[in-house]
Amino acid sequence: MHIPIKRSYSDKVFAGVIGGLSEHFHWNPTIARVLWVIVSLTPFPGIIGYLVLWMLMENPD
Repeated sequence: MHIPIKRSYSDKVFAGVIGGLSEHFHWNPTIARVLWVIVSLTPFPGIIGYLVLWMLMENPD
């Protein structure tokens, strides 16, 4: 099962997940990464969510 959002090839730090989400939704990637870190510090399992998105998102071209 894949979601129709591709990971970023050019705007990636680790796997391109947040960069791909930023490109798809036209967000600023820096703000998206900061928000992801803030959300990850709360009880939300941020690392697990990142890994799940990494597996479900399509590979960059």
